[in-house]
Amino acid sequence: MTDEIDFDDFLKVDVRVGTVVQAEPFPEARKPAIKLWVDFGEQLGTRKTSAQITANYDPASLVGKQVLAVVNFPPRQIGKFMSEVLVLGLPDDTGEISLIGPDGPVPNGGRLH
Repeated sequence: MTDEIDFDDFLKVDVRVGTVVQAEPFPEARKPAIKLWVDFGEQLGTRKTSAQITANYDPASLVGKQVLAVVNFPPRQIGKFMSEVLVLGLPDDTGEISLIGPDGPVPNGGRLH
């Protein structure tokens, strides 16, 4: 476990749900990755990111999938691609990332509580 934080620290991390609207391979990345465009609803719009998730996903299977992401990190340059959010996932039994999302459809832009 990492250091304890208080509730105010937790509130600083803005985790929202969005729907993947576009996904494509990212062959220029140092490690195999997929570029994602995620719709976070009217307030936040569509944001892009890349994720090293090629072991468990192909781009076509991601379109329409709802995912959780941290939306208040500053943008980060990944090669020639600007990442605007951090999608969240957990390692499976082989250490590969499995994305986190809701059990059923929820409105885009909803904040994690």
